Amino acid sequence: MTDIEKLAEILSNSAGAVFFGGAGMSTESGIPDFRSASGIYNQKLNQTFSPEEMASHRFFVNHPEEFFAFYRERFVYLDAKPNAGHLALAELERRGILSAVVTQNIDGLHQLAGSKVVYELHGSILRSYCVKCGAKYDVDFIMNNIPVPHCKKCGGIVKPDVVLYGENLNDETIANSIRAIADADTLIVGGTSLIVYPAAGLIDYFRGRHLVLINKTATHADADAELIIRENIGETLSKAVALLK
Repeated sequence: MTDIEKLAEILSNSAGAVFFGGAGMSTESGIPDFRSASGIYNQKLNQTFSPEEMASHRFFVNHPEEFFAFYRERFVYLDAKPNAGHLALAELERRGILSAVVTQNIDGLHQLAGSKVVYELHGSILRSYCVKCGAKYDVDFIMNNIPVPHCKKCGGIVKPDVVLYGENLNDETIANSIRAIADADTLIVGGTSLIVYPAAGLIDYFRGRHLVLINKTATHADADAELIIRENIGETLSKAVALLK
């Protein structure tokens, strides 16, 4: 039995599977892995910053112009489309096999593919809000109001609804993710190195039967996995779904 056939067999016997995904899920849609970016030299500030520094809440507060220029270039990929993996997960949900997607990605591609139950640990580029009055805006408002988007109602800065370095994850999203993973009979972990905490620690709540890892490189969870597949997520999931009756 091949790994794909084994995955299909596991899925066919699941009624409450959960997918936990990271950047590798989106790279197949042409969105680069943020953590692989090199240091960035900012001529205006005459300093060299790491991507993590420029994606921090402190940088957002202290250097809003530079933050938004960096954000628009490195975070927002509006032309990206769901790949075969996103579509396969949406199909698994429609069939009653997958109960939820827990994602570290902020691109909204799972919902665009048709998934309904998606817990976005790090927020979404598609939503924005005023830090002063809470008024809500979409991604176009961020992209079109250069250099710094200001609220039409109160003049406050409009911030993307994404979790920056130095910010806490949303409590409700965390609670929903923990509940979904704890209740799952199968957990598929895909496209994540499992080194970004606290998100990576959520898989520790899994107590189900089948832990499946789809990742190009080794992770700390490999020893606990029933099945490890070192292939592309999209191709792997779509082939497995195609084998389901």
